[in-house]
Order: sequence, then structure tokens, then C-alpha cells
Amino acid sequence: MATASNTTHSPPSIIPHQQDEDDDDEFDDDDLDDEADDEPSASPSEEARHEAVLRRLTADEVRIRVYQVTIRGCARTRRAAVEAAVGPDLARAATVRDLVRAAAAAGDRLRRLGAFDTVSITLDAAPSGIPGSAVVVLVDVAEARGRAAAGFGVFANTQTRSCSLEGSLKLKNLFGYCETWDAAGALELDKTTELSAGVEMPRIGAIPTPLVARISFLSEDWLKSSLKEHLMGVSVGLLSTMNHNLSYNLTWRKLTDPARMSSNSVQEQLGHSLLSSVKYAYTVDQRDSSIRPTRGYAFLSSSQVGGLAPGSRYSRFLRQEFDLRVALPLGVLNGALNAGVAAGVIHPLERGSTGSVSPLSEMFYLGGNRSLVCRLGGPSSLLGFKTRGLGAREFRVCNPNNSENGSSSCPELIGLGGDIAVAAFADLSFDIPLKPLRDLGIHGHAFVCAGNLGKLTECDLRKFPLTDFLQTFRSSAGFGVVLPTRLFRIEVNYCHILKQFDRDKGKTGIQFNFASP
Repeated sequence: MATASNTTHSPPSIIPHQQDEDDDDEFDDDDLDDEADDEPSASPSEEARHEAVLRRLTADEVRIRVYQVTIRGCARTRRAAVEAAVGPDLARAATVRDLVRAAAAAGDRLRRLGAFDTVSITLDAAPSGIPGSAVVVLVDVAEARGRAAAGFGVFANTQTRSCSLEGSLKLKNLFGYCETWDAAGALELDKTTELSAGVEMPRIGAIPTPLVARISFLSEDWLKSSLKEHLMGVSVGLLSTMNHNLSYNLTWRKLTDPARMSSNSVQEQLGHSLLSSVKYAYTVDQRDSSIRPTRGYAFLSSSQVGGLAPGSRYSRFLRQEFDLRVALPLGVLNGALNAGVAAGVIHPLERGSTGSVSPLSEMFYLGGNRSLVCRLGGPSSLLGFKTRGLGAREFRVCNPNNSENGSSSCPELIGLGGDIAVAAFADLSFDIPLKPLRDLGIHGHAFVCAGNLGKLTECDLRKFPLTDFLQTFRSSAGFGVVLPTRLFRIEVNYCHILKQFDRDKGKTGIQFNFASP
């Protein structure tokens, strides 16, 4: 009998059943199950014998013929969804080695669907009368009991002295296609409202790729600015595999300035706009954990071509991002060194009629309270700095009608972001030598990070002032405590600003950071 279960990610093992001398060519699955019930755990000698037989069968070209692949255990899950995940390789296997590899791959694909508690692939003898070394492959699945998961949290933001409410709801296998329906929302009091809903359906039947669709709504009041942004978008997945993703995005934006105090360059982009784009992303993540990585690496390359809609007010542009992370174990106090570098550039494919190089909403912004370690996503996080807290800034236009006694005041500058962004970090994590904290996964870390933004005044990247860009990097360092939960990674950090400039919004002190896996 060959078995592949979800209790391990190693290839399935082939456990030969002891046959009677009269019946050497027949597998008796029921007898083996009875023996397993009587003796729950095999002795070390039996396990060694089984492993030796497995190595011999897989090392030699032992011929085999799959008579039938039988799927069992589907109650509300549609059979077509399981068949698509199993794939054709099991039925086509011609040797024991091919069968073992196909079973391991099929079991892994079934587990990734997330609709089953257990997955088991076993080998049984073909019905009597079938000539040759024919076998039947049995695919047993146990459907997950809970189809719904929800989360809710209240978080404090020390930068804006406000609270945010975040919630999510996920429904799995609602219509039997192993699909995932999810909805998420975030409300930061008086600042930002974000809602989104989407569905992801795996490849089924003749559909060559999983189906992914998402709709989102964002209403944002830029931090200490008169600008207000409303966004509605639809994203449809065109191609989705384990590492590759191709999607089409259509976004309607409305940027307003009710106080009429924005700078001249910002006023050029006020009003409605429609952005049509195609985005390709290549992602590989070989880290052992997304919450607290201790070994492995991760890489993201994202390319987006925007301005494809006819009559768009923005010219076509290319947005390219890279993000590389590496985790190295240290062997002391479960310590690990995480390091990463991310870079991004927005390059116009043609200069727009207004002279703007990139749409304001597509610019890169550094700062905020995003964790350095967890998720890939290009350059964005720089601890100790406020959201949109560094980079090029412009004075707002003063409006005497909005001030008392006719005296005008312009308390803040407007951050314009950058066309080029680079960020890097190093993070040292370690266990706190207190057993109750270790049992809860609470650990400490120390970090240092740096980053910078730049503007493209010309379409030619060769004219970019690289020397000045490297000399004006901002940086910060600090330490803190990490509280990992099932839904979020929460950091309480003390950040010390190492380098900033006059118009930057960085501050030494306590900062809370959040990240979801």
C-alpha cells in the first residue's frame, strides 16, 4: 500500500503488505488496516524494513499500471474540483517511482486548496481478473468542518494619535468548488476607510488557470493635508500559478482639495481619473515562516504597465518593483538575522501633456507603521517616520478665506512621494529568556533601516543624480518586543532617528507596527 497523508510534506511511502504464498500478486488493503488498528505504531525494525523496500522499489524501474483513480470523501465538494487538483499524472504513472512522485505532488496540491482537514493517497490491488501489475489509486479526503473564519482588531496608531478598526471574514468552499470568498475592512477614525471583497476559484475542468476577482473601495484623508482621495477598483486575474500572477486592474480615482490649499503641481492632478493597467508579479517565498522567519529567502518582482485606457489623462508608464529578503539562523536563543532590500521605479513611456512624470496616486511613499520583516511588497516601510513622511514636499497655497481675521496660515507641507525608491533593513530576532514569554511566542528584536525617495525630472534615467540620491538616505534604528498572534504580528518598538532632513516627518520614540501573514 502506498500512502501520502497531510501530516508530512515528504514524498509518500510505499508500505508493502505481507502476502500469502498463494496470493503474491495481490494487495490486501483491509488486512493492513486491521493490523494498523491492532498495532498503532510500528516498531523501528518494521519502519526500517519498509523504508528499505521503498528505496528498492523507487531506485529500480519497477513497472506498474494504474487501472483506476478513485476519489472518496467528497460530500459538499464537487468532484471536478478534486480531479483538477489531482491532475492526470497519477493515472499516467508507468513505474513505482513515477507513482510516488505524482502522489506527493497531488497531495500537496489538494492540501493547498485549504478545503480538507486530511488528505490520504493509498494504493490498492485492482479487481480480480485484471491482468498484469494493475493497481487502484485511492484518494481519500476529509472535508474541513469550519467553512468560515473571522477576525477583528482594534489598533492604536501613535503617529496620528488615533485608533483603527480592522475586520475580515473568509468563507471557504461555499459552493463546492474549493473557492475562497473573503471580505475585509479597515476604518481609521476620521482618516481612512478601506473595504474590499474578492473570490479565488482554483482551476477546474477546461479552465486553464485559477479565477481571481476583487473589488475595492478606499476613501482617504491624507495625513495633515487638505487632500482627499476616493478610489474604486476592480482586479481580475488572467493567470495565476504558484509563482506567477498576471492581472488586469481598472481603477477610478477622485482626488479633491476642499480647502483649495494644494500646491500647483498637485492641482494639476485634482479631479476624476481612470487608470487601466496590466500587472505581472513573480513571487517565491522559501522562508520557514511569514511571521517570524528564521531561515530561507523570498523574492518579488512586479511589473505594471499603466495608462492603457483610451482617453486617459495620464500617459503610459511602467512601474517596476523588486523585493528580496533573506533569513539566516544564528543558533543562539533561537536567533535569526533577517535582511532585505527593496527598490522601485516609475518610468514614463511617454511624457504627459501636463508635464507630470507619474500620477500622484502611483508614486512611492516611505514611512508608516508596516513591519519590516513579514510581507513582500516593494519599498514602503521606514520605521520612525510618519506615513508619507519623507521625500519631496511643496508648500500649500494659503487661503485667507479659511483663516480667522483674514490672516493666512499654512501649517503643513504636502508630500509628493517619489518616482524612485530604495529601502533596506536588517533585523535581529531572539528569544526572551523567560519561559512564559517563549511559550507564547513573544520575542525581542533589534533593527536598523534606511531608505530614500527621488524625483525624475527627465524621462531619461541616465540623467538621474545618483550621487546626490545616495548621500541623502534617511535611516533609523531601534529595538522592541514582538507579539505574534494567529492573525497579526504586533510590534512595540522604540525608534531612534539616525538621519533625517528639515522637512522630513521623523520622530524618536515609541511606535506600534502591525503585519498580517
